[in-house]
Amino acid sequence: MRQASQSEARKKDTHEKIQLGGLIAKAGLRYEKRALLLGLLVDGARRIRADDAERSRLLAIGERAFANDPD
Repeated sequence: MRQASQSEARKKDTHEKIQLGGLIAKAGLRYEKRALLLGLLVDGARRIRADDAERSRLLAIGERAFANDPD
């Protein structure tokens, strides 16, 4: 039973990572260097923690991107 639970947790983790990678591709950043991608994410995380307006602005951009893309 424990092994099944661990296996299910690994599958869930793998699925989440695949979805996150899909976001990178959807944003048009598939071929950028990993260090650049990490820098963008670290910077964005800092900005959205410090500024609710920036969080709202970026959220709106993302929602429009999902609305315009059938995938």
